[in-house]
Amino acid sequence: MYRHFIRPILFSFNPETAHNLTLLALKALRYIPFAGALLKMIYRKDSPELEREVFGLKFRNPVGLAGGLDKNGEYYNDLARFGFGFIEIGSLTPEPQPGNPKPRLFRIIKDRAIINRMGINNKGVRHAVGQLRKSRPEVIIAGNISKNTSSINDDASKDYESAFAMLYDFVDMFVINLSCPNVSGLSDLQDVSFLSDIIDKLLNLRMYFDEYRPILIKVSPDISHQQLDEIIDYSLMSGVDGIVAGNTTRTRDALTVPQEKIDEIGNGGMSGAPLFPKSLALVKYINEKSKGKLPIIGVGGVMSGEQAVQMLRAGASLIEIYSGFIYEGPSLVREINSSILKSLHQEEN
Repeated sequence: MYRHFIRPILFSFNPETAHNLTLLALKALRYIPFAGALLKMIYRKDSPELEREVFGLKFRNPVGLAGGLDKNGEYYNDLARFGFGFIEIGSLTPEPQPGNPKPRLFRIIKDRAIINRMGINNKGVRHAVGQLRKSRPEVIIAGNISKNTSSINDDASKDYESAFAMLYDFVDMFVINLSCPNVSGLSDLQDVSFLSDIIDKLLNLRMYFDEYRPILIKVSPDISHQQLDEIIDYSLMSGVDGIVAGNTTRTRDALTVPQEKIDEIGNGGMSGAPLFPKSLALVKYINEKSKGKLPIIGVGGVMSGEQAVQMLRAGASLIEIYSGFIYEGPSLVREINSSILKSLHQEEN
């Protein structure tokens, strides 16, 4: 139904308008009796074999929704009905910010890819906290935090500390976004000198709270092995709980559309099917380099159940989807969980 009816309608609008229409539809479903229960019945795949304990948290299944769809923490329970084991909200910054000028979101339909230069547009952490207070999460929530664009990198740690402290009591885990290619200078924070200053302060701040919240670092698929090695070594020594591998990419090598089309779109981070080989290699490298000691959330280009299984076999403890959800629809979550179950049964035999 989604691929043959809903997607063609949504894809007739520009991507950002389609995004907003989707969220409005999710909100409308709240007022239709039994709609939520019906969605759960159709899309959820529950099995004890799918459950995972990672970072000290128990996940219903290993499939999460990546940050960027529920930017402001307004739709996590609606989205959870499609069968996700966890939802990542954000990126959230201490103060609201409008992001980059429009147009800033583009589809490459032929390659099942998305290019965005949104610029971390969001309503700020305080707004998200208000939403989380108002509607108790029915699913594990990962809070993705970043610095405000207006803050210089030398002062970035203050933004991360502020967002972390405000959000701490309302989420289950944190994803520290230091690698978004759509905010000037943000990827520079992956340099271990910047990164350690930010993360050390968050690790120290965490000690003042009663509950333990896992802290994960989100890295770019474009990062050099030297930088990545430094981050892995730092994470293993410092007490960082895991890595999200990875983010969108600046590269366009895997696209098959004409170069003039790519030039017409311009700058931005690419996600979707062309990113999968790069994301898979990133997960495998981190797993091997850390000798399996660093839990990984694999994200980037997962468009099928088979690819999700590959990501898990490469060393990911959990996976996330985003572009696959846009192109393949909500049935992808159930497909992935079914494929994971099938692979587990094959391994047993």
